[in-house]
Amino acid sequence: MLDYFLSFLILTGAIFTFIGSLGLVRLKDFYTRLHGPTKATTLGVGSLLIASVIFFSTRGTGVSLHELLITLFLFITAPVSAHMLAKAALHLNLDSLAKMPVEKAPEEKVKKVKKEVEEKTDEIQTDEKAAHVSSEEPAKESTPQNSNEKLADS
Repeated sequence: MLDYFLSFLILTGAIFTFIGSLGLVRLKDFYTRLHGPTKATTLGVGSLLIASVIFFSTRGTGVSLHELLITLFLFITAPVSAHMLAKAALHLNLDSLAKMPVEKAPEEKVKKVKKEVEEKTDEIQTDEKAAHVSSEEPAKESTPQNSNEKLADS
């Protein structure tokens, strides 16, 4: 029974690895080619390594740590390297087959910005009016205003 399971894992790994390699060759631009080795091939090699761990763990002296470390290293480094390659391609402005999202017409953007500016202007004017009205009210002070009043109070 274990041999059938190991055979299944090996065949699954081989199929995923083949599909990933085929995608690397057949896909048309860099960004889509990036998916072949990072997605399918990672699953394929991971499946082969899991089969190896199971085989040597049941036939040998214990759990094989080499394959576990290789699997861990593969699953950590493959997405990071794909991300770094994609960022470098974006930085170099590599062309893609995917269409860029269409932006709104400039007239619509101008209208939107004008509306936002008018709203902010209205808010500022309202705040200024409120501040101006409160500063116009005379403040009643109990302290004398000039030196004659000071002398009279003493």
